[in-house]
Amino acid sequence: MPDRLMLLDTASLYFRAFYGMPDTIQRADGTPVNAVRGLLDMIARLTTDYNATHLIACWDDDWRPQWRVDLLPSYKGHRVAEVVAGAPDVEIVPAGLEAQIPMIRQVLELAGIAVVGAPEHEADDVIGTYASHADLPVDVVTGDRDLFQVVDDARQVRVIYTARGMKNLEVLTDAVVVGKYRVLPEQYADYALLRGDASDGLPGVAGIGEKTAASLLGEYGSLDGLLAAADTGSGVSASVRSKLNKASDYLKVAPAVVKVVRGLKLPSLEEAGAQLHPVDGDPRAELEQLATDWNLGGSMKRFLAALDHHL
Repeated sequence: MPDRLMLLDTASLYFRAFYGMPDTIQRADGTPVNAVRGLLDMIARLTTDYNATHLIACWDDDWRPQWRVDLLPSYKGHRVAEVVAGAPDVEIVPAGLEAQIPMIRQVLELAGIAVVGAPEHEADDVIGTYASHADLPVDVVTGDRDLFQVVDDARQVRVIYTARGMKNLEVLTDAVVVGKYRVLPEQYADYALLRGDASDGLPGVAGIGEKTAASLLGEYGSLDGLLAAADTGSGVSASVRSKLNKASDYLKVAPAVVKVVRGLKLPSLEEAGAQLHPVDGDPRAELEQLATDWNLGGSMKRFLAALDHHL
């Protein structure tokens, strides 16, 4: 089987698992385990169905980096539970999920699954870096559209999109992105910042919606090309020029906020321990005990069985 790297937008998946299964699934002390169970089942199915040989659980070391907030204060602002001076802000996370995140980390580490984050950066940036530099085909698993910008047929980078649930996964290639949005993947970040995205606190350019954004990028190629044409007045309507002008402060900072970082210094796949392998010995015994202690049902069995295929 040829090598294939899978990059998990881990928080996206465990949030989806938490909301996709009832939080009445609990261990003996009453702590919900629905997100743990759901994530293990996701990993088992995804790695098997898409023939992953390497896996990295990409982590939000900072879910709302200060440098992005400095550029665009509204960035993810509606998701802040508490502002913490000198440290990452606290995100609004249901208590039942928050209690499970250390459990998820413990299971992944015992199973030898690579978990990689980067200081002052989001999981998206970790994904962007690995997807841009890996020397093997890549599948990015996420429920967030932001990462459509990393799709790249030439580099064999796809997105496995989970927004419609695990029974309705969608594999995005260049052609699929174009078919859905009428822009190329490399134009998607410019498209998103033009039309706005309430889920990330991006206001967009007032009066420019999806169709207009796609049309403008189709004609001018990129935000830079559009702004250059608007400056000279060549072909850009007075109405669009006015809208761009009113949003000029936003358009100066938005690209750095929206575009994933692709040049982080990260461990190599070998250094990270990304190659999948069976779990043996004490770690396996500990995971099997946790499955009992934490009421993980068949999820741990399916997870370990999926890893057993990687001899």
